[in-house]
Amino acid sequence: MRARYSAFVCRDADYLLATLAPEKASGFDQDQIRSDRCEWTGLEIIATDKGGILDQNGIVEFVARFRDRGTDHVLHEISRFERRNGNWLYIDGKFPEQGNLKTVLNSVNIGRNDPCPCGSGKKYKKCCG
Repeated sequence: MRARYSAFVCRDADYLLATLAPEKASGFDQDQIRSDRCEWTGLEIIATDKGGILDQNGIVEFVARFRDRGTDHVLHEISRFERRNGNWLYIDGKFPEQGNLKTVLNSVNIGRNDPCPCGSGKKYKKCCG
């Protein structure tokens, strides 16, 4: 996961394509990745589930910050990865507000009055909770 984030930062479209599940590759836009329109400014790993040496799949919840055409944005995603032929591939991702895999990540205990992990600055109960 961190390697894919680094590839976004460095605009390494070849690496991103190589670590993308082949069934997802048809919609991959290498030119967009290589453009200088987007500047990645930070990554915070919120939680992980599996993804170890002996696992064949894993889930990573993260918050990535980026600037697109001068405007700051936050991407909060729960990504699924699968090991195929010894290599980790990105399968897909869901956004927490869409009803998703968050229940699998039971190691994340966020209180209703805690700051939302999406980075909005709002309380969790008023944002993604």
